[in-house]
Amino acid sequence: MAILDSKLTRDATFAQRAAHWREKLDALEAGAAEIRLGGGEQRIAKHRAKGKMTARERIERLCDDGGDFLELCLWVAHGFYEEHGGAPAAGVVTGLGKIHGRDVVVVANDATVKAGAWFPLTCKKVLRAQEIALENRLPIVYLVDSAGVFLPMQDEIFPDKDHFGRAFYNNARLSAEGVFQMAAIMGPCVAGGAYLPIMSDEAHIVEGTGSIFLAGAHLVKAAIGESIDNEELGGAMVQCDVSGVVDHRHPDDESCLRKIRAQFAQLADPERAPFARQAPLDPRYDAEELYGVLPVDRTRPYEMREVLARILDGSELEEYKATYGETLICGTGWIDGWAVGIVANERSIVERRTGTGASDKELQIGGVVYSEAADKGARFIELCNQKKIPLLFIQDVTGFMVGSRAERGGIIKDGAKMVNAVANSVVPKITLFVGNSYGAGNYAMCGKAYGARFLYAWPSASIAVMGGEQASKTLVGIQLKNRGEDVGEEEKQELLARIQRRYADAMDPRYAAARLWVDAIIDPTQTRSVLSRSLAATACNPRIPDFKTGVLQT
Repeated sequence: MAILDSKLTRDATFAQRAAHWREKLDALEAGAAEIRLGGGEQRIAKHRAKGKMTARERIERLCDDGGDFLELCLWVAHGFYEEHGGAPAAGVVTGLGKIHGRDVVVVANDATVKAGAWFPLTCKKVLRAQEIALENRLPIVYLVDSAGVFLPMQDEIFPDKDHFGRAFYNNARLSAEGVFQMAAIMGPCVAGGAYLPIMSDEAHIVEGTGSIFLAGAHLVKAAIGESIDNEELGGAMVQCDVSGVVDHRHPDDESCLRKIRAQFAQLADPERAPFARQAPLDPRYDAEELYGVLPVDRTRPYEMREVLARILDGSELEEYKATYGETLICGTGWIDGWAVGIVANERSIVERRTGTGASDKELQIGGVVYSEAADKGARFIELCNQKKIPLLFIQDVTGFMVGSRAERGGIIKDGAKMVNAVANSVVPKITLFVGNSYGAGNYAMCGKAYGARFLYAWPSASIAVMGGEQASKTLVGIQLKNRGEDVGEEEKQELLARIQRRYADAMDPRYAAARLWVDAIIDPTQTRSVLSRSLAATACNPRIPDFKTGVLQT
């Protein structure tokens, strides 16, 4: 394979870029640390006073030593539900852990946040965790400690297709597909929520703190006049020894989690996808240098190959059609020993030869997908499906080329061809947002709507219909269109500034993460380890259907 030779220099520009992105990362980590506190120190203390571990402590005891838990969707609900006091991480912790070396999905209610109640985005986050388990055939462990639906918002949680009931639908599908589900009832498990652990394949309960019933003591009194406390109604002794609803009971959290670990040691080894592997090689360049690659101004060009040189094994890439459709880099390489097909937007300005003469050239703007780039991308995606090579999309795309020349060249046809190939791709797809992700470029480069198994963002990522400057000017133009010439320049500038501020907030990667458009915001230096972990998870599903596409314009 060809080695990607770095031309990066540690000059003043490099230092300025590195300082900027480290500062951004520090701010993100400070916010993440606050989110991990859940309901805050006081509520954590009250929670522990009941003899209970916190959600993250339970996950730490459940998973193997070494801190190998990859938390997903941490920023979900960031900026939401402020009128109700907020819901850090949507009141539930999810991610990929390892139990005896086996990848598992973990879902743990955080009872320090509104007693673990389900908000609308809690539901969406749990469904995402189940989707990851189903797509990758990963066992899933539910650590249940929840007061059920957050009643003030019940109309946004209860009846629709992707609301609360979909979790139990997924329980049934996961079990039918042979994806093992284990549940531990470690706190309240109320009403409809009682079905989630009992529709799992096996269920545990903790004495004194765990309880499960369709209606709690207050509702039972109101409904049928019976006076009874929650422990007598649906505590561990009742539901394990009398009703037989639960399979195992334990005196405390510690023993419950220890038993689950012991049971996981007995699970049969899974079949794996036949993806190519070889001994890993470190990149030739330091991952820390990634901080100095991306410009602070997202409109400025840079070399995407500098990014790839710090992610790929040995900094090696076997490029596909390297001199054709140059605003899209396609090629095969290895990440921590896993074979991958790379589809990445080139952000430097490139020259394209348009004729036979040395002067017959035109400049192509980096980050824009031209017709030949889309055609090349579609063909490469087809090849990776034929070869059974997982795909990694690295997005820094401002969209497809526009204008009369592009339209006459069939840009819509070629763009549709690439979108078709992405949509019908059957090998695992992982998407990394390193910069812009605008318009239909988001779709062609495998945005959330296109079935990526995992999606990650750097602090530099921005997802929107179009760039902030273009969008704000377009919106101002629309709003002022019918007001004539009576609008002064000062008013125009005020309106423009207001729209730009609002748009800038929406282009922050935390905005995307809060809405589950991405699974995590990651430190660029951790990219290789996160991608390797994700590729290993995708390989747990051995089923690769035949690749087919529908009607393609040629």
